[in-house]
Amino acid sequence: MLFRTLLALGLAITVTTSQAASASKSGEELYRQHCAACHGYDGNGGVGVPLTLPDFQYSVTNSYLKKTIRYGRPGRVMPAFPSLGNADIKALIKYIRRWAPGKPYRYPITPVQGDAKHGQQLYQQRCAVCHGPNGEGGKGTGLTFSRPRDLPIIAPALNNPGFLRAASDQFIKATLMNGREGTPMVSFLNQGLKEQDINDLVVFVRSFEQNPLPKEQKPLEVKEATIAFESSYDLQTTIANLKDAAIGNNFIIIREQTLDEGLVAAGKENPKQHIIYFCNFGFLNQALAIDPRVGLFLPCRVTVVEKDGKVMVYALNPSRLSPLFNNTELNKLCQEMNDTYVSIIEDATL
Repeated sequence: MLFRTLLALGLAITVTTSQAASASKSGEELYRQHCAACHGYDGNGGVGVPLTLPDFQYSVTNSYLKKTIRYGRPGRVMPAFPSLGNADIKALIKYIRRWAPGKPYRYPITPVQGDAKHGQQLYQQRCAVCHGPNGEGGKGTGLTFSRPRDLPIIAPALNNPGFLRAASDQFIKATLMNGREGTPMVSFLNQGLKEQDINDLVVFVRSFEQNPLPKEQKPLEVKEATIAFESSYDLQTTIANLKDAAIGNNFIIIREQTLDEGLVAAGKENPKQHIIYFCNFGFLNQALAIDPRVGLFLPCRVTVVEKDGKVMVYALNPSRLSPLFNNTELNKLCQEMNDTYVSIIEDATL
């Protein structure tokens, strides 16, 4: 009995210490670590939406922010942060709130009642042009050039389980009634709708919870991080074959170099490790228009390594970019690029 008591006490101390350590970071530190890269160091947006808009700050509840941080938006750029403790999220929210001092609006918790069928008709007339006919949201990301230039932000995906989990009925209703200043979201009351019409819209939007996300709105499920092929040829022949195959697939060769060039003294490079950079500018522009973070992995590249009498060709699996960036708009392009990589490498090595 004494042992169990001591064990329980030890576990409690361990958990408490762990939580305290996790919460020891300030909200600013947590924001810079997890949020600034997308939402901007000043909160004015980038790949992610701007957090400093006063109308956003006063209309979203702390509960909405907490659930958004915790669960994210599956397939819509905003990732989930399950590793952050409640104290971390509380510190983050407190830091985000500093951009608009004052208390956010508090909504009633009562569910909205209405006619979903009529709401669907209104949705197609009033909402689908921005949020998509099935609530899939606008194309592109945040404030970057991947969005249409006349839009300050991209319309959110209303069918996204992360959004529906975070947004209460009354929050959605208030947004429809009041609009969102500084964004294309207008007040539907000012557009002539009655409160019951707005209730019907809310009930229809809530009905998205009953339907699972379509396949195209789910990130690709990919296990392998790399594509790897053993070549049937020697190192130099494999390199020449790769260049020819890339050109045959409408790519331009940018350069070829030893893998460690610039990392070691000139003349000390390993001649058995090479990297080839190549690019299709049409593909590049398509990818950057969807998500500029793809630029981290461009131009395209393959690595050729000779070791233990074998010549191996390696490339990053492009299909991994969709789940990596939590952006399902990349699905089709990433799969096409994966097929192109495989075709180029197969042609060069078989």
